[in-house]
Amino acid sequence: MTTLRILAKGDYLSEIADIHGISIASSSRIVHTVCDAICRRLHNIKFPTDPAQQRDSKEKFYKICKFPNVLGAIDGTLIPIQGMAGVDDPNYVCRKQFHAINVQAIADADLRFTNIVVKWPGATHDAFILSNSSMPQIMEDMNGWLLGDSGYPLKKWLMTPLLNPHSEKEISYNKAHCQTRNTVERAFGVLKARFRCLHKTGGSLQFNPPKSCKMIGACFRLNNKALKEGIPVPDGENQLQIQHHQHILQQDQPNEGNRIRAQLIQRF
Repeated sequence: MTTLRILAKGDYLSEIADIHGISIASSSRIVHTVCDAICRRLHNIKFPTDPAQQRDSKEKFYKICKFPNVLGAIDGTLIPIQGMAGVDDPNYVCRKQFHAINVQAIADADLRFTNIVVKWPGATHDAFILSNSSMPQIMEDMNGWLLGDSGYPLKKWLMTPLLNPHSEKEISYNKAHCQTRNTVERAFGVLKARFRCLHKTGGSLQFNPPKSCKMIGACFRLNNKALKEGIPVPDGENQLQIQHHQHILQQDQPNEGNRIRAQLIQRF
């Protein structure tokens, strides 16, 4: 348990080594053994699939700003890692010019993560990660929407904001969309406040990408468990600001997503 608590800090390896009277190399092996066990045994990141779970998700999201039919909010976040020999540097250097893993995650209205993809280098665009994940296939069979920012393509199951709203209804749609989608930003903030090793204020993960991805996955699972058990964020901290996107223009050609969004705006 001491090992897991220290994961929340930036200089965790040397602290584990000092507490237990072992070498830093040994503490590194222990940390990765624990993280591997957590990822294999703790299965608490699950997207709502049965009707009862979906109804509950939609009701909780609707209470935020009366945006209907929402099953989750999706976004990406950058986790800093240490640049090192053998790493494909150009791909891992994000647009903010540090080495990172770009993690895709979906959060529910209670700030719990229901889906994560932890494997892509920091320079990878969010839309590419989504298209190469299991979510498009999963959402095709769902009666509900994800909410994403303008870095994502508009689809029948993924609602994005209007880039240039004009009417009052369009402005209202964007406002409700932003406030509802903000749950995933808040979820990332809570995660990184709880595990500072995932935020630049805690330095960076000092391991190769596969080991870093394993540690990141363990932290997501532990964060969900902490939320379920009602464990507060350490030191009374709330959320950290973690937006990282460079928004892209959406394509203008008609598609089913455009039709659904237009109908939603008219009903608002």
